[in-house]
Amino acid sequence: MRPDDPFDDPVTARVVVAADGTLVGWNEGARLLLGHSAEEVVGRPAADLLAAGAAPSRPPSGTRWSGTLVLRHRDGGTVTVWVLAHRVRRKDGGTGDWLAVTPLRYGDTDPADDPLLRAAMFQSPCATAVFDRDLRLRGVNDAMAALLGLPARQLRGLRPTELGGQSRHFELERHMRQVLRSGRGHDMQTHVRGAGVGRAQAWLARIAPLTDDGGRVAGVCVAAHDFTEQYSARARLQLVNEASVRIGTTLDVTRTAQELTEVCVPALADFVSVDLLEQNDQGADVTAPPTLPISLRRVAHRSHTPGSFESIADTDEVIAYPATAPQADSLIAGHSVVASVPSGDLNPWLAADETRARQVRELGVHSILSVPLQARGTTLGVAVFTRFRHPESFTHDDVLLAEEVTARAAVCIDNARRYSRERETTLTLRRSLLPRGLPRTAAVDSASRYLPAARSGVGGDWFDVIPLSGMRVAIVVGDVAGRGIQASATMSRLRTAVRTLADIDLAPDELLTHLDDLVLHLAHESGVDGGRGETADSGQGEVGATCLYAVYDPVSRRCTLARAGHPPPVLVPPDGQARELGLPSGPPLGLGGLPFESVELELSEGSVLAFYTDGLTERPEGDTEIGGLMLTDALSNAASGSLDEACDRVLYTLLGPGSRTEDAALLLTRTRGLPSSQVATWDIPADPALVASIRKQVLDQLGIWSLTEASFTAELVVSELVTNAIRYGAPPIRLRLICDASTLICEVSDTSHTAPHLRRAKTWDEGGRGLLLVAQLTQRWGSRHTAEGKTIWAELGLLEQEEL
Repeated sequence: MRPDDPFDDPVTARVVVAADGTLVGWNEGARLLLGHSAEEVVGRPAADLLAAGAAPSRPPSGTRWSGTLVLRHRDGGTVTVWVLAHRVRRKDGGTGDWLAVTPLRYGDTDPADDPLLRAAMFQSPCATAVFDRDLRLRGVNDAMAALLGLPARQLRGLRPTELGGQSRHFELERHMRQVLRSGRGHDMQTHVRGAGVGRAQAWLARIAPLTDDGGRVAGVCVAAHDFTEQYSARARLQLVNEASVRIGTTLDVTRTAQELTEVCVPALADFVSVDLLEQNDQGADVTAPPTLPISLRRVAHRSHTPGSFESIADTDEVIAYPATAPQADSLIAGHSVVASVPSGDLNPWLAADETRARQVRELGVHSILSVPLQARGTTLGVAVFTRFRHPESFTHDDVLLAEEVTARAAVCIDNARRYSRERETTLTLRRSLLPRGLPRTAAVDSASRYLPAARSGVGGDWFDVIPLSGMRVAIVVGDVAGRGIQASATMSRLRTAVRTLADIDLAPDELLTHLDDLVLHLAHESGVDGGRGETADSGQGEVGATCLYAVYDPVSRRCTLARAGHPPPVLVPPDGQARELGLPSGPPLGLGGLPFESVELELSEGSVLAFYTDGLTERPEGDTEIGGLMLTDALSNAASGSLDEACDRVLYTLLGPGSRTEDAALLLTRTRGLPSSQVATWDIPADPALVASIRKQVLDQLGIWSLTEASFTAELVVSELVTNAIRYGAPPIRLRLICDASTLICEVSDTSHTAPHLRRAKTWDEGGRGLLLVAQLTQRWGSRHTAEGKTIWAELGLLEQEEL
């Protein structure tokens, strides 16, 4: 017993009987009742105290027993008493000894003569019990006696902890003692299974002080109110609120379905499963009516019993449900279906599925609720709620609650599926747009990585390596504002524009100016004012981008760069530390009317340039400076090692294994230099008579390079280009030959800005076929504008010449 409730209180006779029937406790009240001392009876069988033929009609069972017994007195006589016995629950939850009690002082008092009881009965409109200052029961009204299932007269003199051994009885007594001390009422909520009631009900016990004529607290009144309906309504509201918070935390279909099961078990059901309809080959939902049997894929299930396996299907397994199954019935009907074992609703389904029938019998399943998952006019699947530990079947309120929670989950699942489809479409589009492999060039070695965002929509990061004339190479990296298919489509248009503008050999600052005009045009198409995010009527969101464009020439080993609001590149010299290049930032693309500035620098052969998007260096705390320092540290050994290994090292250092909220693109290029021995240059006088001597010098140079197989084609190309420059260009004129292992490039430059073009010569025309001949004899040809004029170039494939 508790310290504040001494076992030897003589007002009540108490004995404790062990499970084997032995007396293990005997208080002073028991001695006063029967005359035996504790030393005389403890350790003996309790049955020895019963008078001959006075054994109860049936042995005690369950957790409580009450009745009248005839007991032996020490003096040889008998005593007839009413006894209340109940089991005391042990701390570990097991069943303990029997505690048998009978009141001594109040047992023969007439409750009608008790003024305190009469006052309480008059004031209380419900099931009421009155206790004095010693927490002894003075009496109960008929409603309370019916709730307790005990005779009202026999209960007088007992304390709450003597009325029952449950934890709620100790808690009630503690609150009553607090009311006695403070003189203020107190409310206590508990669950009680009333006499004759099949399930526990929610009760509100209102404990109020009772005062005498002098205003002093003379006892307490306990009035019990059944608020099961209010409690259930509050529990339903709490479950709906919990569902709104816990379901849909991610854009993942499986996780969302798992969250639905976690919210509903065990609050609504003992086992919950979520099965989804299969999508078609294009990944879209099937809108046609389902055909029997209905195939559903199990995406999540959860049980109230830890470690048990109530489901006969694994997650990600496809299950075919016949028409007799509640799942198929609810999907075809389009509304919730409740089926129970006692009613026989499940018999046709279980008769055709022995495995499921055996599981239903073993678990004791008695009720199943199937609710279709519907969102935006589309049926996604079905959620099934199963009860076997809950004693009650699903009520109408349970169905409404399940439909409310399931509707929330259906919208979240639909959002997740739409997001997954758009994300997959965007990734597919990006994979088709981004280079599958970087081109092999004589100017640079390169390696790249692209990582899409893990949680948010895929963005518009892109990069490219574009071969230019004269063995030069253009390197570009950019980032389009926004996410999803729109950002990928805009990225595609910008990437195409960059390749087109690069093909006409625009300087980096000029190319960015043209690109800025394109972004402005796209912004107006999208209904955005100047790319500043001020939407017009059609407002499709912000259109803007950043870009970094660089051109590297392996002959001069010079690199020209310009950027439009993009992070500057990192340079790793062959024998130095990595450092960020200090380029003018330039405005982001889409602002319009602002200039861009190019910077030219000389790079040693073997230098590494790192181009990247801001998703690589942005930190969760928003400090990009730390990310920049981490990038330079990770690139410290990039100049001498493998570029692929350097890419992996950078990604691991800056991004780690965690999920990303931004796209990240990284492009590493290591510069090469073309030896001067592979370049030959001649200044050409503007005299057609000297073309023959120029051809002779070219043939001699090809001999030095051991390219005699290409001499015939090269002689014709040089002759045509030099002749055109003398005839249509302006001096000074310069011829340059560049060769590597696979290509011979012929370039003729002059100071005229007039670009050449192909034309169809008539049958009797003496000229006009030169460029057409060049186009037929070379891999490709073209012209580019320079600060001094223009350059006409042509490339000859040396490998093809060897085959010829």
